[in-house]
Amino acid sequence: MDLQKPPAVQPEQQPARQSPEGCLVVAIRLPVRIVVLVLVVPVRMVWDALVVTGRFLRDTVFRAVGRALLWVARAVFVWPLVGLWRYVVAPLGRALGWLGNVLVIVPLGWLYRNLLTPLGHALAWVYARVLTPVGHAVLWVLRGIGAVFALLGAGVYAVAAWLVRYLVVVPAVWLYEWLLAPVGRAIAWCAKGLARGLGLVATGVGIGLYWVGRVLFVLPALALWRWVLVPVGRFLAVVGREVGQAIGHAWRVAGRISLAVGRALGTLFRWIFVEPVRWVYRTVLTPVGHVVRDAVLRPAAEAARSVGRAARLAFASARESARQARADFRRMLFGEPERAEAVDRREPVGRETRTLGSSTTALTKD
Repeated sequence: MDLQKPPAVQPEQQPARQSPEGCLVVAIRLPVRIVVLVLVVPVRMVWDALVVTGRFLRDTVFRAVGRALLWVARAVFVWPLVGLWRYVVAPLGRALGWLGNVLVIVPLGWLYRNLLTPLGHALAWVYARVLTPVGHAVLWVLRGIGAVFALLGAGVYAVAAWLVRYLVVVPAVWLYEWLLAPVGRAIAWCAKGLARGLGLVATGVGIGLYWVGRVLFVLPALALWRWVLVPVGRFLAVVGREVGQAIGHAWRVAGRISLAVGRALGTLFRWIFVEPVRWVYRTVLTPVGHVVRDAVLRPAAEAARSVGRAARLAFASARESARQARADFRRMLFGEPERAEAVDRREPVGRETRTLGSSTTALTKD
């Protein structure tokens, strides 16, 4: 059965072959990479140190300085301009707008309604009732005069056209057909022959110059390009490619070296400075701070709160005393204020008040 057949042996995948490199490339690569690595490692370490320093300065100095400068800029420029706009320019603009409305808009509106509008209506009435009929009459007269002049002009044009045709056009056509055209054809034939001869001479001279230029300039330049410039360019391209690859490889290796050195320096700094400071903070400063908090700060805070409560009570009693003194002084000057008279309620008062156990209707009242 097909399921019991052994799987077909797959041919081993051949690794991708790299393009063969010449001995010149191999001879250039190793010394170039060594020299570039020696030159790039200090540059990469300096670069990483500058990056770390820049980040530290950005996080600790530049941000605080930027916030301070932003606050100063707001205090010096933004807030004065906002106050100037809000309390000077805006009220002045409103006042100028009110003055413009009162002094310009309102008079112009009155002038338009009471003077210009009646004058415009009068002019429209004059135009419709006087100027339009007069214009129609003048147009009708001008049309009649134009028709008369059109008839006269048509006759004069016909006579002038006949005279021009037989006195100018016909002689000019005869002169062109029997004199100017044959002379022009002869001149053109002579010019074509002269141009053909000059073309042959120029072609021969051009072919000679072409071969002279080819032998003296093109072939030497082609040989220089093929046997000198192309090999030199290939050599320089190989050198440039190897130098670029060497710089990239050296930059990556230098990054690893710089990272390892940075980690070592960070560990050394932590064990020399950070850990002792942390130990001092945890074992010395924290207990001292707790003692100071429990023995000094909390009692001081309780005392301050007690003083605050006593001061608030004293202020409250002083305000109440001042209020009573003002009331007594007012009564002494103006007397007791008149009290409002009690308003009679609709419900009976005293013994006549209705309750659930008594009746106040006319039939049951005693």
